[in-house]
Amino acid sequence: MCGVTDKSELARLRARYAGDNATTIHEPDYARVAAGVFTGDRRVWPFAGVPTLLGATYRPQPSCGDLDLRGLNIALVGVPMDLGVTNRAGARLGPRAVRGVERIGPWDHVLRRAPLQEVSVADIGDVPFRSRFDLAQCHQDIESHVAAIAAQGVVPLSVGGDHSISYAILRALGHNRPVGMVHIDAHCDTGGVFEGSKFHHGGPFRQAVLDGVLDPKRTIQIGIRGGAGYLWEFSTDSGMTVIEAEQAVAMGMEAVIANARAVVGRGPVYISFDIDSVDPGFAPGTGTPEVGGLAPREVLAILRGLMGLDVIGADVVEVAPQYDATTNTAQIGAQVLFVQTCLAVDAVRRRGPSET
Repeated sequence: MCGVTDKSELARLRARYAGDNATTIHEPDYARVAAGVFTGDRRVWPFAGVPTLLGATYRPQPSCGDLDLRGLNIALVGVPMDLGVTNRAGARLGPRAVRGVERIGPWDHVLRRAPLQEVSVADIGDVPFRSRFDLAQCHQDIESHVAAIAAQGVVPLSVGGDHSISYAILRALGHNRPVGMVHIDAHCDTGGVFEGSKFHHGGPFRQAVLDGVLDPKRTIQIGIRGGAGYLWEFSTDSGMTVIEAEQAVAMGMEAVIANARAVVGRGPVYISFDIDSVDPGFAPGTGTPEVGGLAPREVLAILRGLMGLDVIGADVVEVAPQYDATTNTAQIGAQVLFVQTCLAVDAVRRRGPSET
């Protein structure tokens, strides 16, 4: 017999796990993570204190002037701006909603990483905007803020905000050479000028390509669906790879991952995640929901399959909490941000301290 009805086996388990040994963890990886979490048998209460992105250390920056990011590897940044939406507004509250998620991490059980324990990660607060009314000026503020982060060799992971913020981020990260991108979304977001504006959330990636900061042939768009496909011919005409939601499910996630890795190759990669890529049955809290989307498990599988890429930045956008009665949408957004952090930590460690 080998069950707990065997007295010798029960005695072994009691000797190892009961009494004073109840909080002792023996598996080396688990013990390492626990050592960074517990003080004796106590750990930080997830529902107490000031909320930050992923529960990371809060390191706010001045509203103007030079950033001080010494010793930091990854900066988590809020981008509370939704002046570019075309449907329901509210994504300006996305960073607050994601910060309010109480329990994410510290351990990713698939990637077997505790990212906040491996390199220096901090929530540096929100992009300091000069105006809540001027969309073009907001984009300038995002670009200059992210450029200042990247100039110090720090990887920016941003939480929006509407998807137009990605255009400004790509301008900051791709000004020296165009970058590749893994884009998970319901919409291609490669539309043209609408109602006199090119800065809306339906066209950031057309503008990024035309500005020479995004390489379309190293860009893959996953989860695309809905009735607005007639607006997105730029994607295929420019050389982007587009995998619609139905195709992704039919192919299977392993094939999607292999396709993504082949498209982006070994160069610098940006990861952009729109919460509306997830079916609104799971994530209703967004401004432009599209029925028939990916499941959260599929999204996480795709992202985890990108481990080893040269990730230079990422975003989570379009979380609009006022449509999110259960907080499910914010929960998914926070979990995606956590996996993106794992990918960025891996890239930071492989690049080494002297590379930006």
